[in-house]
Order: sequence, then C-alpha cells, then structure tokens
Amino acid sequence: MRRADRLFLIINALRGRRTALPARQLASTLEVSLRTVYRDVADLQLSGVPIEGEAGVGYLLRKGSDIPPLMFSADELEALVAGTRFVRAFAGERLAREAQAALIKIEAVLPPELREKSAQSRIFAPIWRDPFQNHIAMMLDRLHEAVLARRVLCLDYRDAEGRSSTREVEPLCLSFWGGAWTLGTWCRHRQAFRNFRPDRIADCRDAGETFPDLPGRNLEAYLETMRGHYAGLE
Repeated sequence: MRRADRLFLIINALRGRRTALPARQLASTLEVSLRTVYRDVADLQLSGVPIEGEAGVGYLLRKGSDIPPLMFSADELEALVAGTRFVRAFAGERLAREAQAALIKIEAVLPPELREKSAQSRIFAPIWRDPFQNHIAMMLDRLHEAVLARRVLCLDYRDAEGRSSTREVEPLCLSFWGGAWTLGTWCRHRQAFRNFRPDRIADCRDAGETFPDLPGRNLEAYLETMRGHYAGLE
C-alpha cells in the first residue's frame, strides 16, 4: 500500500470516533508495523492534522475539530463518475486503474444517498478492447511514463499517407481530442514541435537519455505554440 493511501485511511479511521483507536488495531488493519503507524501519525500531526494521543494509548481527532467528509453535489459527483469512465475507456491501463481507485476512495467517505447517486449515473463510456486497442493502451502507458520521466524516445512512425520515418523526440505531453490521442513533442529531426498519433507509432524505443527543461522547447513553449496556430499532425 502506498504511503499516501495509508495516511488517507488513518484519517478516515479516526473520523467521528469518541474513543481512542489503538495503534495496534491500526497496524493490523493497514497490515503494517507499529513503528510505521507511529511514524505516519507523527507526520500527520506535524502537517497540522489535529490528532491527539500517543503510542501505547491510542489516537483520536481533537474534540471539536473533526475533519468533515468530502462533500459533492449530485452534479459534481456525476462529473467525477463520467470522467472516470471516460479515462477507463480511452486512456492507458495505468491511468484508468488509478482513476478508478481514486473514485473508490471518494465514494468511501460519501453519505449513503450520494453514494447511491454515484452508482446511478447514466453517462457511460463502454470499454471495448480488441488486440489493437490493447496495443494502444500499452503504448499510451509507455508514452505517459516517458513524458513523466523526460526520456528521449525513438519512434518508428507512419504519417497519414502511410510514409514511414524514424524520429528522435522529447515527449512533452499527451492530449486527447475526442477521437484520437496525440503525443506532443520537440522533434530533434525537425528542430520544431510536432504532434504524433500513438495509433500510428509502429515502435517506440528508449533512446537511453533524458532531456532538460530548456526554454523555447519545453512544455510551456509547446502550449504557447499550439495556442498560436494549429501545427497539424505528422
């Protein structure tokens, strides 16, 4: 379990309690050591969460300062559900999995009537996976990882006319246009910003280097260029 998830669950376990919750019970629930619970609680206290108690006694939220549960309107909640469903249907597997996990956490602290509203949303994005769609989902995961790590990529690419080329690019972002994804890059071959469609990438290889955040060829400059004019798809 990720540390952020543990901290969330600790706060949720203490919410609304009138008696102290023993650290040993928290450790058992979270399947971690007592030392980990002590450290996590101490970090939450240092960050300003009003937790009282100590090791060997137990913990509870300071009286009168209970942290209220997350609250959304029915329309806000439907937007979150719809967004999660679209991500599951059209994004890579990793992002889809994390979006669903986030929604589960939100629903865990909702009042029953709003939790029921969440389940009744009538906005759907059916998930359809054939071998090609599975390939695109895996490609999106690889491209997303490269964007986050600033890893230079070598792309074997086919343009709209079917012409093949190999490009060395600095991946800056992924964008979804409703019908297709694009990878926004600084293309070292063209020495300019270029957009590439993941469904036209035949192969994607790590070039074995990372790239710096250079003015004029970074994400900020890319977005400014895209706002100024539509560069088109290679």
